[in-house]
Amino acid sequence: MQSGMRALCAGGGASLCCLLMLWMIYTHLLKEGQLAVGTCEIVMLNRDSSQPKRTIARQTARCACRRGQIAGTTRARPACVDAHIVKSKQWCEMTPCSEGEICGLLLNRSGWTCTKGGERIKTVTPLPKEPS
Repeated sequence: MQSGMRALCAGGGASLCCLLMLWMIYTHLLKEGQLAVGTCEIVMLNRDSSQPKRTIARQTARCACRRGQIAGTTRARPACVDAHIVKSKQWCEMTPCSEGEICGLLLNRSGWTCTKGGERIKTVTPLPKEPS
């Protein structure tokens, strides 16, 4: 019984050591400035509050998405979403609004609005991707 427990502890220790080494290798390979797959970061955020009751914000995000995904918005933050959502302009399928807000497509499907309690909070119109 005691030898079985020692073997189990030794095996668990070896597994933990292997996991730690794999984590160290992964973090070493993930160089500075490189994003982990499936994540996004905000690169630039500009706000213009020159008009009363209106703020125009422009945000640029950088994403490292998996195959079949593209940069989008989930819960008011940049995120990787299924590419078919963006291509078909079914914006509300990516859950772009914050908790408690209701998403609605603009009439021309060029973007979406987020409303809370019947009052419009924000209107979002994504810019088309620039050709590479």
